[in-house]
Amino acid sequence: MLKRFAYSQKIATYVFVLPFVLVFAVFWVYPMFSSIGMSFQKTMLGQEAQFIGTANYERLAADGIFLKAVTNSVVYMLLTLVILIPFPLLIAVWINHRLMIGREFFKSALFFPALTSVVVAGTIFRLMFGEMETSLVNTLLGWFGIEPVKFLKGQVTGFIALLSLAAWRWTGVNMLYFLAGLKNIPDEYYEAAEIDGASSWQKLIRITLPLLKPITIYVITISIYGGLAMFIESMMLWNGNNSPKNIGLTIVGYLYRQGIERNDLGYAAAVGIVLLAIAMIINLTQLTWSGMFRRGGLKDA
Repeated sequence: MLKRFAYSQKIATYVFVLPFVLVFAVFWVYPMFSSIGMSFQKTMLGQEAQFIGTANYERLAADGIFLKAVTNSVVYMLLTLVILIPFPLLIAVWINHRLMIGREFFKSALFFPALTSVVVAGTIFRLMFGEMETSLVNTLLGWFGIEPVKFLKGQVTGFIALLSLAAWRWTGVNMLYFLAGLKNIPDEYYEAAEIDGASSWQKLIRITLPLLKPITIYVITISIYGGLAMFIESMMLWNGNNSPKNIGLTIVGYLYRQGIERNDLGYAAAVGIVLLAIAMIINLTQLTWSGMFRRGGLKDA
């Protein structure tokens, strides 16, 4: 009986799936439901929790700083999509070309920033975009006769610094995703297109992009989450969680401010639940729009 149990293929399936289920339940499902319950409470460390209904959410709706954080996170997420989808794709196509020389060098060079600590990277970019004339970016601007810019004290210029950091760190990662997808496209498709007289642009539009659709949707999905969950980059760039006029404040940064800095755990939990709802709504919308939820959508992609 024991031997039959040990060698059962049906049981083996559940055994292999069990570790993922346990990790998912302990580190995602349980914290999520605990946070939902906490968001309806007034909870502080060292004090007894009190049920206050929807007061935290009503407070959020009237909280201008929270709305500023949401706006910053959504704008940052959208701008990273504009930068970190098309450019890594084009770089991947360029590196994957059969006439490309030094392919491995460029792949390594572009991926290297992802291995750098975000704390170190944020500190370096803070110095690069400093307001002094001797900072790297202002020195470069000075060569063109442009006056020094206080990048980290303006909304637009602050986002330029943030997006520069994001592009530097994540371009290589997304490029590798697209390269993996390009390796799965048979060369016969391109050879047949060349025989028919297709140009490089036509091959990109008619062959590469349609067959890369599953990879593109995956990269978009993780980029949406990464954009909305961004926090450490902003904190290191402004050397703390208090940027001028909250120009660098994100949803996660506001959660940290309320939960850790001000010990208002119930309100912070409500911020986290709203962040989860925003991320799910945006991702489910783009997955539905892309056709991934249609029957056989993944196969059609």
